[in-house]
Amino acid sequence: MSVFFCNSSAGRTVPAINQNNAAHSKSSNGFHTNDTKNLNPQWQQKILVRAITGALALRLLTSPPTSVALESPISPPSSSSSSTELCREEAQEHMNETGPKLITNEDIVEEAWDIVNDSFLDNGRHRWTPESWLQKKGDILSTSIQTRSKAHDIIKRMLASLGDPYTRFLSPAEFSKMARYDMSGIGINLREAPDDNGDVKLKVLGLILDGPAHAAGIRQGDEVLSVNGVDARGKSAFEILSLLQGPNETFVTIKVKHGNCGPTQSIQVQRQLLARTPVFYRLEQTEDGNSSVGYLRLKEFNALARKDLVIAMKRLKDLGATYFILDLRDNLGGLVQAGIEIAKLFLNKGETVIYTVGRDPQSRKPIVAETTPLVTAPLIVLVNHNTASASEIVATALHDNCRAVLVGERTFGKGLIQSVFELNDGSGVVVTVGKYVTPNIQDISGNGIEPDFRNLPAWIEVTKQLSQCKMHGQR
Repeated sequence: MSVFFCNSSAGRTVPAINQNNAAHSKSSNGFHTNDTKNLNPQWQQKILVRAITGALALRLLTSPPTSVALESPISPPSSSSSSTELCREEAQEHMNETGPKLITNEDIVEEAWDIVNDSFLDNGRHRWTPESWLQKKGDILSTSIQTRSKAHDIIKRMLASLGDPYTRFLSPAEFSKMARYDMSGIGINLREAPDDNGDVKLKVLGLILDGPAHAAGIRQGDEVLSVNGVDARGKSAFEILSLLQGPNETFVTIKVKHGNCGPTQSIQVQRQLLARTPVFYRLEQTEDGNSSVGYLRLKEFNALARKDLVIAMKRLKDLGATYFILDLRDNLGGLVQAGIEIAKLFLNKGETVIYTVGRDPQSRKPIVAETTPLVTAPLIVLVNHNTASASEIVATALHDNCRAVLVGERTFGKGLIQSVFELNDGSGVVVTVGKYVTPNIQDISGNGIEPDFRNLPAWIEVTKQLSQCKMHGQR
């Protein structure tokens, strides 16, 4: 599971749509992320896709940061493994967890080095090789590091040497701001783990230390059995995270099985939401006054984006909207998984949202819609040069599947995936771990997406272009 980030300004007044100009004012910069690991191409692709299916990479209580937001690439225990062995391992892990451990400055630097070694995608710059990176580790750790500040400076220089503008260091204060991308609202990170029978169960991968779930008694490794009485069997991590969400300071009841051998327990957890709604919407009329248009502005892809957009779309439909405008101008991204799930709201079952690519450039994995669309009405997506990352995922998915026309300016062109990892002193690193290509197999990195129209077209032009697109099968 993983995260994608964006830092957009809140509380701005959105101007009315201008028939002659689809441009919009500038916003502040931001980033987004995701997780993958380099073992062999098959495992790497599985991990990259699963990395796009979750929430913020949070500090784990027992595992090193290199496994944050990742499913361990070790095969699950075989049927011959006894539950007694698992329980012994669990007991040992508990002893390791409760025992004090001094984190040295060298440990922090080595953590950051390990994360890059396991996960970094060079993206064609050819500055990174396993051999040169191993040499760098030897050079850096050959002498003692006297202060934590010095350790952080070394990490900054080490990451800068990669030549990737998106791979960077986060101070503890900067990392703490990432809590608003917690999709659960209770500070929990889930992963889908296969059991001995081939079924999938949901396990707690990580927790925000002293966050709501941790304070209530949920621990890493617990299996989630139900949420508010809804059975977790057969559900994805994203579906369960959606069930965990709710109004701030309300309670959710989670039934968990502690570890592999422990008892089951129903635990009440109070939600603490730090995210603000990124959705603004209104109903407008077409120029002839005969039709209603549902206008939806999405400022960023945070933990509330999909839920609040669904509410807005349903309300606009109930008010009689027959056309929709999705405004992604100045939306620099955010949680990539939120972008993927929002794109699915408009797509038919089986249609491709994106293809993910890891260290093996020849191996592409599609992410597809699993259900029927919430809205099938003609759609305009407004874009500009600050439409980036998760926003571009949505724009290209709807465009390439003949669901929307793009109006405005060429987009930013950021098709890379980053993941955020927390280090053991509360600081963190953002690392490029993968990339995506559009349903039409276009790499938008550095190129962006060219819109269909510079200015808002008449709706009759929109419907005509979408009909022609569907007739020919693709753009």
